[in-house]
Amino acid sequence: MSATDRPPRPGEVGGRDYLFLSTEEFERRRDDGGFLEWFEVYGDLKGTPRAPIEEHLAAGDDVLVEVDVHGALAIQEQLPEAFTVFVRAPSRAAQRARLQERDGGATADARLEQAEGEERLADRFDAVVVNDDLARAVDEVVALLHARRGAG
Repeated sequence: MSATDRPPRPGEVGGRDYLFLSTEEFERRRDDGGFLEWFEVYGDLKGTPRAPIEEHLAAGDDVLVEVDVHGALAIQEQLPEAFTVFVRAPSRAAQRARLQERDGGATADARLEQAEGEERLADRFDAVVVNDDLARAVDEVVALLHARRGAG
């Protein structure tokens, strides 16, 4: 589960959607090496707590982490054996509509501009999945993970 210092959006629940922390607590954990990756994203601090990931990996579990492109590249640096999947929107129009639905489009223009740059980094990932249909995209990611586990 990702951590953030932003307040919950309507309907979000702490411990389910994010680990909601104060800015001071986030920075303390960051400074203590408590995040596998972290970044400031549109004015909010976001990061992946290190301990739960390392615990699951040590137990032999697969761990699925949903992060942005820069987070994935940071994780690749720390865990070179990580298998990364770039999930791409089917089109800019679909991506804009999704952003509009999620937060009223308040950050849509900035996010779309950033997406163009991020897509140029897709070749640094092990696989690319187009999220044109959520169920199909999930099935494709699951198949990729099964294939990797079978090959490993």
